[in-house]
Amino acid sequence: MQDGVRVDQVGYGGWLNCYRLYNGLVDLIVTTDVGPRIIRFGFMGAENEFHEYAEALGKTGGDEWRNYGGHRLWHAPEVVPRTYHPDNEPVQWEEHAGFVRVIQATDTTACIRKELDIRLWPHDPQVQVTHRLCNENPWAVELAPWALSVMAPGGTAILPLPPRGAHDEFLLPTNTITLWAYTDMSDPRFHWGRKYVLARQDPQARSQQKVGLWAPDGWAAYARNSHLFVVTFEPVPAARYPDLGCCLETWIDAEMLELETLGPLTRLEPGAAVEHVEHWRLFDGVGLPESDEDVDQAVLPRVRGMRCG
Repeated sequence: MQDGVRVDQVGYGGWLNCYRLYNGLVDLIVTTDVGPRIIRFGFMGAENEFHEYAEALGKTGGDEWRNYGGHRLWHAPEVVPRTYHPDNEPVQWEEHAGFVRVIQATDTTACIRKELDIRLWPHDPQVQVTHRLCNENPWAVELAPWALSVMAPGGTAILPLPPRGAHDEFLLPTNTITLWAYTDMSDPRFHWGRKYVLARQDPQARSQQKVGLWAPDGWAAYARNSHLFVVTFEPVPAARYPDLGCCLETWIDAEMLELETLGPLTRLEPGAAVEHVEHWRLFDGVGLPESDEDVDQAVLPRVRGMRCG
């Protein structure tokens, strides 16, 4: 690893073989008894920005998929059983110059191998995660990389819409918003602004909600307890995306909220791989946004500074 970043083998949540990356500002913990999973990310000494499922922590083995929490890699479109192949077995850990890599054995359901390359910045609360899917089938497979961060409860997600304009400037539509059969647009957890969709996680709300959209600016955020988690990625405008054109989605239930980014649908030839890169950054001293104006004032300047930096 680079100067300023340390890696220690640690136990966490009942798993004996985890690795902790830290730089004096933030730390993250990667499981190797199961995975690939980044089970923790947060300011050092502070709570986990990701949700953990207490009943699943420390468990290994078995043929049923478990949501341990944290950050994981799937491939879209969502379908049973392919999407829900269990990640309950040990993964391979490698240390490289400037990053670490975790490798899942090729799954027996879809014959796709999953890898995560994780790079922690030495002097900033910032992480780069490269998600990689490798086709081990003897035939081509169409899929899209799908990165899911399971956020701790009680926060608000910010999903940016494409730039707005007047009717004379934009005669044709500029984006889609995808709804699932169980999506309720009247749910009070949603705030449908002109520039942003805000989605609030409420532990008292029992129904499940999901919404997806095309977000050409390539970012999303989650505000909670004065912290702001920002994820950036690079949408490909001319590409075809899953779920009626979504590169960004959020799922909400009573326990957590997921921020999900997707890469384009790709025809992956035998032996080929596709990558999808996210950058994460944590900020402190940011309140819960309740309007477009709140996002413009408190969130957008930080996102712009992150992308320029």
